[in-house]
Amino acid sequence: MFEVKTQNGVPIFEQLKQQILEYITAGILHDDEQLPSVRMLATSLGINPNTVAKAYQKLEDKKIIYTIPGKGCYITTKYVDELIREEKITRFEASVLDLKGCHVQSRELIGRIERIYGEEDLHA
Repeated sequence: MFEVKTQNGVPIFEQLKQQILEYITAGILHDDEQLPSVRMLATSLGINPNTVAKAYQKLEDKKIIYTIPGKGCYITTKYVDELIREEKITRFEASVLDLKGCHVQSRELIGRIERIYGEEDLHA
């Protein structure tokens, strides 16, 4: 179910975290569904258990999963939309910085955003 790529430059724990979020939004993982144990997932992916534990901890910090001691980690969808929105805005900001480095002017970006949203939506 999970897949990691060691050559793409994205930390493995971040890949796992992102995949879990994508599976939740796609309806593959559901509220109160149990995730594989840290050891089981690490073994199946051939990675260090600490890497899986770090991904799970990051998701728990963001209230996307919760842990029941002795039982495992479970999905909660209560804060997923908020987290996805936050992560997309962070990626957007990184893209804008990249475009700025390529000498793309802010007016051009604003113009494109206005076309996407429509003039009336931005000035309302």
